Amino acid sequence: MPRRPAPGLPSRQQILDLIASSATPTGKREIARAFGLHGNEKIALKALLKDMADEGLIDSAPGRAFHKMGGVPKVTVLRIVDVADDGQAFGVPESWHADGPPPRLRVIERGKRERALGPGDRILARTEEAGNGWVAHPMKRLARGEEQVLGVLHQEGERLWLKPVDKRERRELMVSDAGEAQAGDLVLAEKAGRPPRITARVVERLGEPFAPRSFSLIAIHKHNIPDRFSEDTIAEAIRVAHLPLGEQREDLRHLPIVAIDPADARDHDDAVWATADDDPANPGGFLAIVAIADVSFYVRPGSDLDREARRRGNSVYFPDRVVPMLPEELSADICSLKQGADRAALVCHLVISADGALKSWKFTRAVIRVAANIAYEDAQAAVDADSGPLLEEALKPLWACWAALARARDKRAPLDLDLPERRVVLDEKGRILSVAPRERLDAHRLIEDYMIAANVAAAKALEAKKAPVMYRIHEPPSREKLVALKEYLDTFAISFALGQVIKPNTFNQLLERVGERDERPQIMEQVLRTQTQAYYGPANAGHFGLALGSYAHFTSPIRRYADLLVHRALVGAYNLAPAVKETRLPAEDEDAFVRIGEAISAAERRAMEAERETVDRYVAAYLSTRVGDLVHTRITGVQPFGFFATVEGLGGDGLVPVSTLGREYFRYDEASQALEGEQSGTRYTSGMKLKLRLAEANPISGALRFEVENADGTGAQSRPNRSDRTAPRRGRPGNIRHTNRRR
Repeated sequence: MPRRPAPGLPSRQQILDLIASSATPTGKREIARAFGLHGNEKIALKALLKDMADEGLIDSAPGRAFHKMGGVPKVTVLRIVDVADDGQAFGVPESWHADGPPPRLRVIERGKRERALGPGDRILARTEEAGNGWVAHPMKRLARGEEQVLGVLHQEGERLWLKPVDKRERRELMVSDAGEAQAGDLVLAEKAGRPPRITARVVERLGEPFAPRSFSLIAIHKHNIPDRFSEDTIAEAIRVAHLPLGEQREDLRHLPIVAIDPADARDHDDAVWATADDDPANPGGFLAIVAIADVSFYVRPGSDLDREARRRGNSVYFPDRVVPMLPEELSADICSLKQGADRAALVCHLVISADGALKSWKFTRAVIRVAANIAYEDAQAAVDADSGPLLEEALKPLWACWAALARARDKRAPLDLDLPERRVVLDEKGRILSVAPRERLDAHRLIEDYMIAANVAAAKALEAKKAPVMYRIHEPPSREKLVALKEYLDTFAISFALGQVIKPNTFNQLLERVGERDERPQIMEQVLRTQTQAYYGPANAGHFGLALGSYAHFTSPIRRYADLLVHRALVGAYNLAPAVKETRLPAEDEDAFVRIGEAISAAERRAMEAERETVDRYVAAYLSTRVGDLVHTRITGVQPFGFFATVEGLGGDGLVPVSTLGREYFRYDEASQALEGEQSGTRYTSGMKLKLRLAEANPISGALRFEVENADGTGAQSRPNRSDRTAPRRGRPGNIRHTNRRR
């Protein structure tokens, strides 16, 4: 529960008012000075500011200044992304770590300047809220960057024009220099010129825009994901791949350790083994090993490989390719735990009780030889059929130990949201064969629980040595989001008490009460939106979703830089490399853990958005042959301008504009998230299932557009006409009236 302000402390609202009204950056020192705080009051203020940050009221900018959560720092660096024909410049914050896209700020220039601002310019600016948006006042012009845009060329008359692939870019640009690109090509271009004549200069031709492999290429370039390694980095990877493993490693090659992964896995960085514990002090318990590729042995701090891995932050996985964090010489070869090959591993030895509790753990550097690489489906089939290779010596003991881990998980009651992942299946030429939800097997849950156990052990082992930890942090939902959830549930007559202590199981029990109602999918999505976004950092705040007090990522150093940092910290804390000291975590990285955590968290969000957008493009391409057909959909969101729907079983959101719903007014009810026709009583509500006509499927942008089957709203929930609504009101058809029952 939030702490109450101590006597003499300002209230939360007073602090928010001060931050909002101050013309200069406002940090803890400025707040203390403004309210005349001294001594212990300053200590209490620090705790209050932390509470406000936890509650989602404020956020901190570089330099420890505060601003409203979701807002823009008082002084920040902006990158100019567009200039209107009248010369009005718009910029976005160069660094943006909040949920959602960065805001566009209107740049107000006063006085004479040497030259007008153009796309790619960077400025240091003072910012302020104005109406429903933000404005910026330039303080200093900084070194220029280039504003690039991804798009498809098309010809009108004798001129080439660039149509951006980003749905938010509505203006086409005349091409001043196409290079070797031609109409129909997907290109990367730089904005050039000055208003009112902003043009595009093609800098790279990317090929055929409708080729399936182009969909991931669009995301790579749109999000500036580094996808090429320098020659020096590749040369270093080749060199370190031949390093001898050394003689100081524990030899575990005699154990039938197995790696269980997706059938299409590009890398294998974890393997597992378990057996019954014969120690009388642990009756019914188990011994388990989680062996992880020893990436820290090959990727040394300060090397070219390390700098590139930190810049990338993580691997990015697309249906047709992976953009790896490490060159393939490491990620797909020497660091990948392949069947029958000797591999360097950092091993977590676990002692597990009969009820699944972790009794003890130990970390060693080892050499292992994986007995088999097994697909999830094959492992599950072998256990279900009670036959197959490695069943008795490997799979059955793993399943027996997992039963204990599962009991501990059930007792812990982590957040349990059944949100299926979409899987895009391609043929050899990259063409789409199918898009469907990925099946969830016990084999998936088994590996997840072993990995979670090792991650917990890594965090606790580092805490025991008072060593730095790059935690994986998932904070509890803010009160603001819980209030929004309660108001949403009220529309379904589902109670949700705000005064209770919120635990992950609170949401599990809520979904149990919902049962199999038609509204279950959208309520589950609303519960998901209520959660905060997980991130990396050195200050432990626990993992709410997993119901764990200490949690770090240890199990995927091939594809996550956070895991590599945890490995280095373990190597140093437990002296696992007396002869290879340069594999430990250097002091300068310990000091920079906050900054590094912010950077890799931002890289993770970038990867997630790029992966999601690419799957949306594949879905749009898959549906493009069905334009004009009626498809089964479910409404996922309702807004004053229309509603969004997703194709059942496929995903991919599309808009139904309110202007296409017929010739009557539609009233928007924010509390119940519904559009209701004032004459017919036709209602479109979140979660409703209905058939819609697919009007457009654009593979380049990933956008879908639907239409109701007819203008009368067939397929929606209708109520009989009411006598007082027989005559239409004057005005344009498709207009709306906005109500809010919360008032």
